[in-house]
Amino acid sequence: MSERRRRLGVVALAVLAPALVWLVADPLLGHRLQITDGDQTLDIGAVPVLTVALCASISGWALLAALERFGAPRARAIWTAVAGVVLALSFLPFIGDGMDGGTRTALALTHLAVAAVLIPGLRGRPPGREPEPPGGYRRDPVRRERDQM
Repeated sequence: MSERRRRLGVVALAVLAPALVWLVADPLLGHRLQITDGDQTLDIGAVPVLTVALCASISGWALLAALERFGAPRARAIWTAVAGVVLALSFLPFIGDGMDGGTRTALALTHLAVAAVLIPGLRGRPPGREPEPPGGYRRDPVRRERDQM
């Protein structure tokens, strides 16, 4: 499987994960996700959840691709640090007023769901490095050579 196809699958899963959180919170448990700002109330439905998750996932992929493309040393480590900072900053709106505890918890879980899929999924393994085969062939060249005969 190509790296691009694998990362596309990660993005798809990162969009699906918060949608599942929303499905449990809103339709199944019956807690409407709402944010109030003065006289206005914003209902958070499936479309905003999917849209924000898709935008965050594509932005993360684009940043990682740019870091890798322009040869930043330790691009994956830099990207992981940036992703962690973005995740932490995404919790800042939960400090303010305007939402109840259930909405705050459900939205925090959507952020964590995206990050839990996206960060390890996009980071993956370094390019050109194959997964270690079972039995430790990489560490034992004599055994690898003997088995290939």
